[in-house]
Order: sequence, then C-alpha cells, then structure tokens
Amino acid sequence: MSEVSDASVVERSWDEPDAFAELFNRYADDIHRYAARRLGAEAADDLMAETFVIAFQQRRRYDLSRPQARPWLYGIVTNLVGQHRRAEARRLKALSRVAAASPAEGEPLADRVAARVSAESSRAELAGALAQLPARHRDVLLLIAWGDLDYAEAAEALGVPVGTVRSRLHRARTKLRGALGGTDPTALHDETETTEATKKNGESDRG
Repeated sequence: MSEVSDASVVERSWDEPDAFAELFNRYADDIHRYAARRLGAEAADDLMAETFVIAFQQRRRYDLSRPQARPWLYGIVTNLVGQHRRAEARRLKALSRVAAASPAEGEPLADRVAARVSAESSRAELAGALAQLPARHRDVLLLIAWGDLDYAEAAEALGVPVGTVRSRLHRARTKLRGALGGTDPTALHDETETTEATKKNGESDRG
C-alpha cells in the first residue's frame, strides 16, 4: 500500500490533531540535520521542535493541493534560521578559522560537506565563502545542497518564483567558484544553469 500523502495527513489532523505526529515521524530527522548544518547541533533541537510547533499551528492554512510537505517545513525552518543570521555568519567564520588551523579535527558541518565532495582540504575555504554570501543567496544554495530540494521545491519553501531561485543560485555558485578557485562543492544536482536562463529570470531577483 502506498504511503498516504502529507496533504492527507495535514487534512486529517484538522479534526484529529494527533495525526500530525506522522509528519514529525517522516521529516523530523531531515529538518534537524539541516538545522544542525546551518546553526550547529546545540541549536538544532530547538529549531526542529519550533518548526513543527509552527507547522502544527498553521496546519489549517496548508495548501492541500501540494501533496508533499517537505518544502513547507523547510521554508519554516529557514525562516527560523533567518532570525539567527549573525549567529550563522559567526559560526561559518569560526569554522573557517578552526578548519584552517586543525584540518584533521572533525566538525559536523564541515566534515559532512567535505565528505560529500571529497574535498576535505577546502573545508575552511567553503565555510568562509558561505559566510560571505548574502543571506537570501545562502538560503537558496543550502536548501538545494543540504535540504536536497529541487528548484521548484526551493521556490515553494521561500515563497519566490523559480526564476528567482535560479538567479540567486547562479549568483551564489559564481561567488563560491570565485572564492574556491573555480570549484563548487555544492553543485550536487543535475539541473544545468545557463547564462541565458539566468538573464531571462534575473529580473525576478531584485537586489
């Protein structure tokens, strides 16, 4: 039997609040992992819990035409991360310094990224480059690279057009490549960025 859609779970939870626990069971680990990468393990517990509290409170406003709730949940946690921009920037800069000083020592964020791209030596540079990105560009980049969302899902999560996602992602990756000597350790998806597409959709991203 196929799994009941997230939208069906949300709708059922309107009259049966306990049913909402199914969404927690499906996505809590993913949300926690993403939050930990953004703000560290200590903050991840609170961010994950707050994400599901907010989702539960807003469940009657969920668009039932969207069968998957992942983008919705990632949008909520990304908004919560947005309340800690300075903390995230400090964390990335600290990672950059620590990784540069002690490249062999394990740090969850840097090690996971490095392991995925077989480029452990670039951990410090990657953290430093991420810290320099505008927040709106970093959100798009990390939703796709760490949240494993596709372009349409990232657009849904952030409440922006797909063209804006493409534009911001292109700019973020261009800056990363410039900072990392031409490499882009976050380019984990098969969707191809083109200059033409970016120019076409660039007007969607104002500033």
